[in-house]
Amino acid sequence: MTEQGPARATAARLTLPALTAMVVGSMVGAGVFQLPARFAGQTGVLGALIAWSIAGLGMLTLAFVFQNLAVRRPTLDNGVYVYARAGFGPYPGFLSAVGFWASACTGNTFYWVLIATTMAQLFPGLEPVLGQGDTWPAFGLSVAAVWLVFALIRRGVQGAAAVNLIVTIAKLVPLLLFLVLVVWFFDPHVFAGNLTGGYDVPGGDSLFQQVQGTMLITVFVFLGIEGASVYSRYARRRTDVGRATVLGFASVLALFASITILSFGILPKAQIAALPQPSMGGVLDAVVGPWGGVLIRVGLIVSVLGAYLAWQLLAADVVYAAARDDDLPAHFARLNSHGMPQHAVMWTSVFVTVILFAVQFVDNALDFTLDLTAALALVPFALASGYALKIAVTGVGYDAAAARVRRRELVIALVSTVYTLFLLWAAGYLFWFLACILLAPATALYVHVRRHQGKTVFTRPALVTFCVIIAGAVAGVILLVGGAIVI
Repeated sequence: MTEQGPARATAARLTLPALTAMVVGSMVGAGVFQLPARFAGQTGVLGALIAWSIAGLGMLTLAFVFQNLAVRRPTLDNGVYVYARAGFGPYPGFLSAVGFWASACTGNTFYWVLIATTMAQLFPGLEPVLGQGDTWPAFGLSVAAVWLVFALIRRGVQGAAAVNLIVTIAKLVPLLLFLVLVVWFFDPHVFAGNLTGGYDVPGGDSLFQQVQGTMLITVFVFLGIEGASVYSRYARRRTDVGRATVLGFASVLALFASITILSFGILPKAQIAALPQPSMGGVLDAVVGPWGGVLIRVGLIVSVLGAYLAWQLLAADVVYAAARDDDLPAHFARLNSHGMPQHAVMWTSVFVTVILFAVQFVDNALDFTLDLTAALALVPFALASGYALKIAVTGVGYDAAAARVRRRELVIALVSTVYTLFLLWAAGYLFWFLACILLAPATALYVHVRRHQGKTVFTRPALVTFCVIIAGAVAGVILLVGGAIVI
């Protein structure tokens, strides 16, 4: 834990605008450009309104959870990991850290695949070379970019944060222009035709099924809501952490919902659903011509580069915190002369490289990596919400708080916990099995560290959890080998 001091002294300078930009930059990535087709493939206007209302309420309570935890537990840094550890013990904390890290790495793989696909759309001559981001030339270019970003990040969070602030401003321009243009060309008759999404047609999905089908994409686009909490040890003022989280969330929710709903006023639902990704480009093509698609695709590349930078920092910081708390080998906690956990950043880049290699052998890599990214993040979110509920019930950190404040925060934590558990159910069993296949072998690191320290490896609840994970991993492998699960 001694490395925390140098890290603070070197990097604790991020202001409220910079922290808010990190939250917005983390959330406004590739997902926003995919919203029209992903929603139109599942639902219509009414279902989209309900889905965003549920996601908005659920994610708002999650944002408040991180805000409240920053106030009630100010000594805890790197919230996603540390809250799980503080609330439920070292092994759940380890699982949270590894799950969040794997989610970020899978999402970053998705980013590079999408960049290659978008480049092939911008320059059709490159399509035979880059394909859908699943060719060996695309792999080589993506890996080179991964290590260029590594070289930037290892020089310190201040430089990375400054780049992210500039990129965040730049990528919002095409998104705001998109909103202006779809409002201008909005067709009420087309919008009315897209209202039900087909639940009133024989054989159509029910409204509940439609809404359920949108849940993972809403999780994916909101990943990063915990950004300010993860960067809490770099904040100039601790109170800025919660403010940045809520400010960033409110801005991004308004943006995401507007893009989704207004797109239903441009083209019929079936046409939107059939658009190639990034589908925002196809929507804009329909109203202003080819230059609109070019603008969106260029904006996507800028946006994804900014999101990748933010997520590499998020992922590496969680691994660093786990090592600092003796739940991963101390190798991951070593700092370089710039106060950055260079080994954590390096191994994050290594893991992204490995996943990029594996993507060459996976069908429909874009949708698969998007959904897996969202699913892996749900357990860390649920554990953080559960910890907020636990301290609100026990009163830890509420000595100076009024009773009504504690009751309000208890309700917020309860809603957030229920929401994240609902998302885990909605994600489906496929991603549960895949998560177990990842976490089971990763537990070897935890066992090694605990034995090296001479500590008890598993408490009884932790052993039960480990057995469940082993059972899920075995079942998942059997189902994969037998063809019952197809990736």
